[in-house]
Amino acid sequence: MSDLDTPILDNHLHLDPDRGRGIDAVEDFARSDGTHLLVVNKPSWHLGVEPKVGEDFRAVFDRTIAVVERASAVLDGTAWPVLGVHPGLISRLVDDRGMAPADARDLMAAGIEVASEYVADGPAVALKSGRPHYDVSDAVWEASNAVMRTAFERGAAVDCAVQLHTEASEDLTEVAEWAEDAGLPRERVVKHYAAGRLAGPTPSVMSEKERLETAAESGKPFLMETDFVDDPDRPGAVLGPKTVPRRVRWLLSEGYDDAVERAHVTTPERVYGLDLRGTLDGA
Repeated sequence: MSDLDTPILDNHLHLDPDRGRGIDAVEDFARSDGTHLLVVNKPSWHLGVEPKVGEDFRAVFDRTIAVVERASAVLDGTAWPVLGVHPGLISRLVDDRGMAPADARDLMAAGIEVASEYVADGPAVALKSGRPHYDVSDAVWEASNAVMRTAFERGAAVDCAVQLHTEASEDLTEVAEWAEDAGLPRERVVKHYAAGRLAGPTPSVMSEKERLETAAESGKPFLMETDFVDDPDRPGAVLGPKTVPRRVRWLLSEGYDDAVERAHVTTPERVYGLDLRGTLDGA
């Protein structure tokens, strides 16, 4: 562990072993004192997969698991996969492939079912789902919400958290209630790309200083992320892999020691059941 004396987790980023920086990005994170990663599979179409049945998603999940294993070898801590179906897929299915929203719903839900097998059997620690963050028809919106509810049901069944990609919001209480109706505690629902405050799920806060300061001062559980996309066609998109460690150093310099403990020790334990200190080399 670095001189910062804390594990450092990036809760949501992507790695592309074929077209992107891949393990080079992980090495940047590790050199900056980062210790743990939750690596979310890239959208299926970014990996050249256009699924027709749920089993087709295995190619996406298996490639993600392979790069996560390589990432863990670089880190003082561990990397874990988060697997699921990007909610934007529904637009590709409906708009580009002409599927009915109900058929798209069923295909995406089948992908979530397959992803949950990877949690039940070992390597993955969470599911990924959500709904479009842009305007869609009522039928597509309803279908997307149904897929998200499936993710909550599967998360409850295999005892794991669910990361969500949704519209920007500081109040997703209704969504958290859907999770609880499915048997998944609301704290195990994580809104990716969150602002500094959020009602309902646990926020995974984009690591910008203003958002982090709000989260730190709230006194509530939160996580930190970059949403690094690892896309050579978008080299400046979102935040780079060094950002979370640098922001942790900044938070500590500002006296937010308790917030760092929340984001990198107690909240990962609460949400995912992960012991970050215990999975550090030499722990």
